[in-house]
Parts: sequence; C-alpha cells; structure tokens
Amino acid sequence: MAGGPGGDGAGVESKSLFWSVVMSAFAGTYFHFSCCFFELTCLEQSFWWHSLRLGSHFDDLAPQSYDTGTIGGIMVMTDWLQLFGIFDTSGENLGWYLPTPDQSLVVSILSAGTFFGALLAYPMGDYIGRKWGIIASCAVFSLGVGLQLDTRWATFIVGRVIAGLGVGLVSCLIPMYQSECSPKHLRGAIVGLYQLAITIGALLAAIVLNATKSRPDHSSWRIPIAVQFVWAAILVIGMLVLPESPRFLLKKGREAAGKSALGRLLTRPVDSPEVTAEFDEIMAALEADRQLGSGSYADCFRNTDGKNGLRTWTGILLQGWQQLTGINFIFYYGTTFFKSAGIKNPFIITIICDVVNTATTIVGTQLIDRVGRRRLLLIGAAAYGMCQPLNIRAKAMSLAVASNWLWNFGIGYATPYLVNPSTTGVLGVKTADLGVKVFFIWGSTCAGCFIFTYFFVPETKGLSLEQIDLLYPESSVLNSEKYRARILADNETFVQHVKGAAHEVMESGRQRLNPG
Repeated sequence: MAGGPGGDGAGVESKSLFWSVVMSAFAGTYFHFSCCFFELTCLEQSFWWHSLRLGSHFDDLAPQSYDTGTIGGIMVMTDWLQLFGIFDTSGENLGWYLPTPDQSLVVSILSAGTFFGALLAYPMGDYIGRKWGIIASCAVFSLGVGLQLDTRWATFIVGRVIAGLGVGLVSCLIPMYQSECSPKHLRGAIVGLYQLAITIGALLAAIVLNATKSRPDHSSWRIPIAVQFVWAAILVIGMLVLPESPRFLLKKGREAAGKSALGRLLTRPVDSPEVTAEFDEIMAALEADRQLGSGSYADCFRNTDGKNGLRTWTGILLQGWQQLTGINFIFYYGTTFFKSAGIKNPFIITIICDVVNTATTIVGTQLIDRVGRRRLLLIGAAAYGMCQPLNIRAKAMSLAVASNWLWNFGIGYATPYLVNPSTTGVLGVKTADLGVKVFFIWGSTCAGCFIFTYFFVPETKGLSLEQIDLLYPESSVLNSEKYRARILADNETFVQHVKGAAHEVMESGRQRLNPG
C-alpha cells in the first residue's frame, strides 16, 4: 500500500480509482464470508489490504444514506399509511395520507438524533478511539433500527431518534478515521468513496422499496428497514480487522501500538525506514499541537497562527451549503413528490434519479485527486474536506458534522410546509404550496455555495494532514494552489519545516550576537 496516513511509503502505486472501486466493492461485499481469503494473497498483500480498507469504508455510509432513501418511499406505501396515517374525509380525494406535520416529524427527527450524535462523536472518538467508537455507534444504530419495526407511532419515532444518534456518531468518526489512515495521494478518492457510499445506499434503498412496495402486509416496509442491520454488521466486521488510527494511538502516548498500526497500514516491519519516517512526522506534528494546548471547543474558533477559526467555520458552513443545494429534497421527499405530481410509478423515477446521482458521484471521485478539491467544489458547489489540526480535529469535525445534521433537520422539517398543498378540515394545514418552484430556492443557494468556496476553501490536493497544517498559516486561500505546488515540488514535510524554522531562529540570533 502506498504511503500511510500522510506518508510516501512504497507499495501499490497504481492510482486507478476504477480498480480501487471494483476491488473495494468486492472486498466490502465478500469480506464477511471469509477473512482467510486475504491471507491467500501474500504476493499482493498491500493491494488486497488497501482494497480491504476501501471496501470496509465503502459500506460506512450505507446506514445513513439507505435510511434517507428508505423513509421517503415508506411514507407512500399503502400498509404504512393505513397504520400511521389518516383517511381523508374532507372531499379532497387524498385517500390515506400522512398529514404535513407528521411528515415533517418522521423525516426530520432522525436528523435531530444525528445532530446530537455528531456532537457526542468528539468524546467517543477521543476517549475510546476512532475504531471502537465506530463499532459502538453501529450498536446504537441497530437498536434504533429494531425499534422502527414496531407498529406503534411513538416507538417508531423513538427508533428514528436512536438510529439518528448512531448515524451522527458514524458520520463524524468515519471520515476522521479515513483521513487519518489513508495515503495522501488517495485520501481524496477514499473520502470521495464516502460520498459514493451515500449515493449507492440511496440507490439500493430505492431498489428494495420498489421490490417490496406491493406487498399487502407490514413486510412491505419492515423489510426495507430491516436491511439496515446488514450494513451495520458488515461495518462492524470490517472495523474489527482494521487497525486503530495510529495518530490517535500516538496522541494517547501509546507509541508501540501506534508503530504497530503504522506497520500494518504501510505493510512494512515496525522498524522499517518507512514506518520510522512516518512515525517521526506524526510525532513532530503532535508535539507542535501539544505546545498549543489540548484544544477546547473555544480554540476551534480562535484566530490562531494555524487559522483554526477559518478551518472550523469552513467545515461548518460547507456542511450547511451542501445541505442547502436541495439534494435531500429528492432523497427524502422525491417519491412523495413524484406521486403527488401524478406519476404512475414514482418508485421507478426515484431509482432513475439515484442512478444519475451515483453515476455523477463516480465521475466526481475520479476527478477529486486529479482536478483538485477547490476546483471541483467550484464546479459542483457541494462537498468538504478534512483539514483540522490534530489537537482540535475531533471537536472541529464534530461541529462541522453537527452543522450538517442541523441543516438537514431544518430542511427536512420545513420542506413539506414549502412544497405540499394546503389542506382543510379539522387537521388542515396552511402551507406555501411552492411545488416545483422550490427549486428556485435550491438554485440560489448553489450560487451562494460557489461564492463561499471561491473565497474560503483552499486547495489541499495531494497534501498530507501535516502538510495541510503548513499550508493554512503560510498561505492565503486564493494563493493556496501555488503554495501547495511548492510544498509538493520541494517535498516539504512537517519535520523539515520545524527544523528549518529552528535553524532560521538560530541564524537570526547568531547574527544579532555577531553583527560583524
């Protein structure tokens, strides 16, 4: 495997994302059948280890996206509506339907749980670790899924809150783990696979919903919900085999375990030059972070030399902007919207939308390490990167992801009131009744996202996390592309930068003492 967390180790140097996707999907699908399969590939050890890492994380976001895609389809299923909805007696010919307030509640309440889950990800990730935090999150998520199989409205809603708590934890811990354990030349692609997992999860949800929608009993909606147990199980099995983040272990002073994890990720002996160089680089960055302090939530917003405030606000606001693009309108309410528009089989249209979404995401993951994050953001105006110093990374990441879910909750709750027609009668609700005109709102927010990206998002393509720590204090956002190119051209590392700065201080002092 080429490199480790921000490293340049030898190993697989192929940068073909196509084969990474193929093998990661293969590994992610078949890994739980036999771990021994990977032991038989000694000659290609680093390739299969790399595929296992990709494959395991290819499944990481399935719980989140699958649930997002599932609830929108379940809300139009006849059996579910007869169980939780009401029958229209106002003469508007609505038949069985879910009132607008209940629509808002059942969709958005998951995001309320994810908001608090994302905030709790910091103590979980920093105290019990990234790896075991992810495993514990899957247990929380599975409890929530089980409660959603109940036929009582209150239990169903509580289940969505608990499932959301698990999703919030996972959605923060996984990109943190990925960015700390990924080779820098593929980090963008691996984080891109995080997004690809979201789109594939939504596509799978649409396919399962279409297959079960005509069942005449509770299995029509229980099967799509129960499938989520599979995603949690695959993720747990994969994480049990993968090592803990070496950056987390070294931060906790567990140097032997950290070196061992680095050796596994680099597929090199613990005492090899590659592991030693990687170890020294991370330790130098950790020492610099320790001198700054442990890093409180307030530190995330301070205008330090490392520009913590800019980095934290960039993550928070990018999460908000990407929610405001309106994509979750299609994920959450697409099937309901298409049905209200008179489409005979709205489930098929939802599948088509998800296929398009998945295809364009595959293109995006191919481009992220070729075109660059900043340029791709300007083109698509929707994504974000991991750029935080280690001493505040968990806190800043939790704030950014919590921002995502807070906006997700707001949009999920408000959308029915924006789009649905007003109803009359005892349970009548007055709405904006925008219908398709709601897309004018999404279009204007995409324009705002473009402007924000241009002025506040630097280019970090090809840089290790430690090199990103150099870029922020030494460069402006608009000049980040030039400074990034200089770092790569000089192959400047954090250790070299620290030594160079110390040498300059010594030379300056010597010149003051000996001006002649």
